[in-house]
Amino acid sequence: MILAGDVGGTKTALAALDETSATRRIVREATLASREIESFEDAVAAFVGGAPALRVRAACFGVAGPVVDGRCVTTNLPWELEEATLAGALGCPVRLINDLEAAATGVLDLPDEDFLILQSGERRSGRHMAMIAAGTGLGEAFMIWSGARYQVVASEGGHADFAPRDELEVDLLRFLRAEFGHVSYERVVSGPGLHHLYRFLQTRAGHAAPDWLRHRLGSEDPSAVISEVALAGGDPVCVEALDHFVSVYGSEAGNLALKAVATGGVVVGGGIAPRIRARLADGRFVKAFLSKGRFAELLSAVPVKVSLDPRAPLWGAARVAGEMTR
Repeated sequence: MILAGDVGGTKTALAALDETSATRRIVREATLASREIESFEDAVAAFVGGAPALRVRAACFGVAGPVVDGRCVTTNLPWELEEATLAGALGCPVRLINDLEAAATGVLDLPDEDFLILQSGERRSGRHMAMIAAGTGLGEAFMIWSGARYQVVASEGGHADFAPRDELEVDLLRFLRAEFGHVSYERVVSGPGLHHLYRFLQTRAGHAAPDWLRHRLGSEDPSAVISEVALAGGDPVCVEALDHFVSVYGSEAGNLALKAVATGGVVVGGGIAPRIRARLADGRFVKAFLSKGRFAELLSAVPVKVSLDPRAPLWGAARVAGEMTR
């Protein structure tokens, strides 16, 4: 048995898999609210020790944060995770990897039907790829072709400086800088980022939001409300916020493609993309992706697709754990 985990700022998914199966057969699976977990080690031990208890040979957890020397201080959670401590709790080898490293590893094995094509480009095997994923935060990773296989390289590129493209985004930068000091792409392209965009645009609108919307924003997940209302056309400021979100998302995906020279393709992952797939596919994302001056032609040949399998990070972590047993 191998154990895989996808540890995000909002939810933590755990899965025990039969390592002898030719397919990814999940034996036990659980999804936990991350902020309700007091001790990650205890939560994992309880998962494995449930009836019947599982004998785990290796475990890998994709974690939202930088992993250095087997240790991760999570970016959006008050946790400090260490491979040695988890190995002691589970009684098997444990590896921590960045969550986008897990996701990028997982999408490499997905069939074509698990993707939504945003730009067909030119399909080229054996070329560098990249992945960008907005959720609670903004993750980015490189898939570097070594000549024989893809080597997935994690990054913290989502925390790089946000670069405005027009006067409205200059004002957005000022708005966010007054609140946060440093403004990264994650402050705009993430679940909380969509809410920041909405607050900025609602302030500029010069009038109060409708009572029903203010009630929902105060009692539910704001980013989910904004995207839902925007997709339904229920409020013009929500529509504008989602449109800007998609445009900045596409622009940063293009930045990532240039940094990796990702002529093999760019994959859009994370929990938000499947929920707003209609808006991603309406051309706004790709237009911003291509808006790179002299390099627009290069990027026009890059395949761009959305990963629709929510278990992709688990598949990637499971792949790493399986390699540990061999």
